[in-house]
Amino acid sequence: MANAMLLISIVLEAAVAFIAVLAALKQRPHLYGLAFTFGVYVLYDLARYLGWNVEQGVLSALFLAATVSALFAVWGLYKERS
Repeated sequence: MANAMLLISIVLEAAVAFIAVLAALKQRPHLYGLAFTFGVYVLYDLARYLGWNVEQGVLSALFLAATVSALFAVWGLYKERS
């Protein structure tokens, strides 16, 4: 059951990343930040699912970069609506 939920999560995260790229291509480049963020989520969950041995420091650095990327993306969305 847990593996099925993880696979569903990976598919949904990949879909969000893909849609964010499509939106970014339509004059909304800040959405590349959300695509990157969800791409990191896919990588992290794939590593868990496939049992990859990834150092904790690497994952922490990726999550920090993903969080900063999401912050800029959301800030861009906020500024777009202002």
